[in-house]
Amino acid sequence: MKYRHVILIVVLVLVVDQALKVWIKTHMNFSDEIIVFPNWFRIHFIENDGMAYGMKFGGDFGKIILTLFRLFAVIIGFRYMKKLVKQDYSKGLLICGSLILAGAAGNLIDSLFYGMLFSSSNYADVAQFLPPGGGYGSFLHGNVVDMLYFPILRGHFPTWFPINAGESFVFFRPIFNVADAAISVGVITILVFQKKFFAAHQEKERAQKEREQVAVSK
Repeated sequence: MKYRHVILIVVLVLVVDQALKVWIKTHMNFSDEIIVFPNWFRIHFIENDGMAYGMKFGGDFGKIILTLFRLFAVIIGFRYMKKLVKQDYSKGLLICGSLILAGAAGNLIDSLFYGMLFSSSNYADVAQFLPPGGGYGSFLHGNVVDMLYFPILRGHFPTWFPINAGESFVFFRPIFNVADAAISVGVITILVFQKKFFAAHQEKERAQKEREQVAVSK
């Protein structure tokens, strides 16, 4: 697998992620919902100023730190992926790494630029792209757009349950985006197949050393 293939995967994920986010921002009011499949999949527009799946981190200062951390992680990520390609790691690991990198870059774009590019989304008005009066925030202060919602299971905790007894629950409650999904798929796949991925690389290294030894002996 070549480094250009890594770039291609990253670009494809970014195009899908950003196209959906821009469409949501410019066509839906905040908290608007489109039911795609009743009872289990909806497009539900929200924004968050924190981490993936709507989690938050330390207010305004925390947001700046998180955005800068994302920027640093993406820069290091591209360099690390280039190193993995040169070392001829397995295609599966490189694809997963590309997905994680693409997801991080997708949410980074929101955090860096969306505050400057869009007017504020609210319950009454759809956001405007490049509004005459400027965006709702400054550089590093954009909110991440989320929209994928899978309320697959609804019910109530049993009355004997030690936590939230009798209260209603929804599974899966978090609302996320394509970038979050790319990160999750990449991380989970690496965790599940890590032995296979790294064993394949070790086998390649062993075979390479054997070929080198044979060449020297001749």
